[in-house]
Amino acid sequence: MDKNYYKDYYHLERHNWWFTVRSKILAERIKASCQSPKDLHILNVGVATGATSEMLGQFGEVMSVEYDRECYEFTKSILSTPIINGSILELPFANNSYDLVCAFDVIEHVKDDAKAVAEMVRVCKPNGWIVVTVPTFMSLWGQHDVINHHYKRYVMPELVQLFNTHHGKILYQSYFNSLLFPPIYAFRNLMRVLPKNLFRKKDGVGSDHDIIHQDSFVNQVLETVFSIEKKLLHHNITFPVGVSAVIVWQKNIL
Repeated sequence: MDKNYYKDYYHLERHNWWFTVRSKILAERIKASCQSPKDLHILNVGVATGATSEMLGQFGEVMSVEYDRECYEFTKSILSTPIINGSILELPFANNSYDLVCAFDVIEHVKDDAKAVAEMVRVCKPNGWIVVTVPTFMSLWGQHDVINHHYKRYVMPELVQLFNTHHGKILYQSYFNSLLFPPIYAFRNLMRVLPKNLFRKKDGVGSDHDIIHQDSFVNQVLETVFSIEKKLLHHNITFPVGVSAVIVWQKNIL
């Protein structure tokens, strides 16, 4: 991400409709998919400003990894749990070290996503779990992806294939942020033809999160709609399309 973006991210991860509801969705999915999810040794890769590590703290001891040096230094100063500066492509941990390995919207930032998944599998214990989320559909590609230094957006078969090359099983897979897919799709495609600064802040970095103020009515509406979807996901309803995708994979006993 751009150097100044992580400073805004601290507030976004804790107040923006997308981050707050996503965090609740992920917590519920971990509870549902992982057996007795407590007292786990957890690795969270690509933590940005650490909100997801704070969420994961309810399930056990969390070790965080952040690649961007400046972001790491910032997050280290405010995160109460351990964090190191490192890469998902070369995790500095022994084989079979963690019960739960997470990468929330991370692997789209690296060109060699297969190696990123292989590294996560390597450090995951036998019978342990990996939880990954990614942005989806290249038809949604826009300035938001450019600013965040994404290499691609995925479709579910591509994400599944990254794990099918390893010994394990997929426990859960679904698209999410699905109810809002139509307006987001329309907005992203409209932004391709409109001037870049028409909706975005002149002093912002260009992310979609610049457009909607965190305390605005629109933010509240989006959070309400996304929360309705959270309830549907809680009842094991899955979606065939969405702005994001989540997969939970369990490693086989060696």
